[in-house]
Amino acid sequence: MAIHLNTGRGPYRLAMVGEAERGPESVAMTLALEQVDGMERVVFRCRIGAQLLGAAPASVAIEPILAALARWIEREFEKTRELALKSIRSERKLMELVFDESNRGPL
Repeated sequence: MAIHLNTGRGPYRLAMVGEAERGPESVAMTLALEQVDGMERVVFRCRIGAQLLGAAPASVAIEPILAALARWIEREFEKTRELALKSIRSERKLMELVFDESNRGPL
């Protein structure tokens, strides 16, 4: 499932890369932001704490979470993109956004 985003840099697609990782405490997803023309692709991780999901991580539907994340990422696009690129370039690892009780983000 890909969600289209309208950003200051033009249209992008947000899609999950692989399957969601469901643990007892959280759901983690690897997400890709890709320009529609294919010129840029940025990948990062997102972890959502069980307390924000309203159900056990094993039974929660991913599509509504992805839709909420898309709205938030569209608003915070430049910041998210820059942090993800910086993490890949300088730290050689994927940036991880963590949403929990102390940082609710879009949830």
